[in-house]
Amino acid sequence: MHILFIGYGKTSERVAKQLFEQGHQISTISQSPKTDSFATHLIQDVHTLDLSAVASIDWVYVLLSPKQSGVEAYQHIYLDSVQPIVTALKSHPVKRIVVVSSTRVYGQNAGESVDDETEIHPNDAQGEILHHMEQAYLAAYPEQCTIIRPSGIYGTSVARMQKMATSMISYPNLHWSNRIHIEDLSRFLAHMIHVEHPDSSYILTNNQPQLLHEVLQWFQQQMGLFILKVESDRVTGKKLYATRMEKIGFELEHQDCFQDYLELMNKTDL
Repeated sequence: MHILFIGYGKTSERVAKQLFEQGHQISTISQSPKTDSFATHLIQDVHTLDLSAVASIDWVYVLLSPKQSGVEAYQHIYLDSVQPIVTALKSHPVKRIVVVSSTRVYGQNAGESVDDETEIHPNDAQGEILHHMEQAYLAAYPEQCTIIRPSGIYGTSVARMQKMATSMISYPNLHWSNRIHIEDLSRFLAHMIHVEHPDSSYILTNNQPQLLHEVLQWFQQQMGLFILKVESDRVTGKKLYATRMEKIGFELEHQDCFQDYLELMNKTDL
């Protein structure tokens, strides 16, 4: 198949390499030059996307991310890009379009359990924008669209967690956090090629929710730092469970985030 990646970062690169090794033809769209020899790289702005000179596209992955986290950046990258992408793909025989969104669309924030059957009720503007993006793609491709909602992606660096561990002597409350290793995420996205009757959406997480202060305390212990205190027993965040991922028999390779963190810390120390 001819597979197009719209947005080509760390995750896309991993997925594309796996699919190339399975014999597929790979093309990518991004705003900066790319050097992977296994793909044809096109530099375009997704808001003025032109695929008229591209060979027939069978399968599409959309993995866009804004450079800033504000509402305007989310609107511009996620929602304003939908119509230009759909229009550019109209002349292509697309069998499936896989759109990477986020578990931010789930607005639960009091320690609730959330799985693939949980109703979506965003609690902030960015979550609303992501939900509108999902709805727009599903409306354009009611039979061919699959939405992927990863939790927090980890696996390439621990610098941010180490910085937080170094600077924090207290944490305000009990906050549930969730994560998925970038290798498991990329393997799942590549695996979608082989799923005969996919659902319209999948949560992607390691099914091991963690209280964030406990993760930070673990880093502090490893780094020989002062161990932070929790200020209150108020519960925030949510506990995510990837029930549909399990139903299709996909198995994670990274279920122990602390082992992964330790390996990354050891690499950093070398």
